[in-house]
Amino acid sequence: MCRNIHTLHNFEPAATDDEVYAAALQYVRKISGSTKPSQANEAAFERAVAEIAHITRHLLEDLVSNAPPKNREDEAAKAHARAVVRFGTA
Repeated sequence: MCRNIHTLHNFEPAATDDEVYAAALQYVRKISGSTKPSQANEAAFERAVAEIAHITRHLLEDLVSNAPPKNREDEAAKAHARAVVRFGTA
């Protein structure tokens, strides 16, 4: 479930709201143990996702780095290379 949470800090361009929301959703799914909450828990689930996304956005805005910004395409290529080594070719 948490494989979809990726580092969002220090990228150019900055993380989008969709990326932040997706990370918050994966986090709430992981800690709640549920990918789809029951109707009784749906409001609490969605509220948690919204609040975590909000706090995550503030965190990303406040973090500073002396390193040059990372490039998404370069990072994706590195991840793909690691996957080939780990799992072999498809």
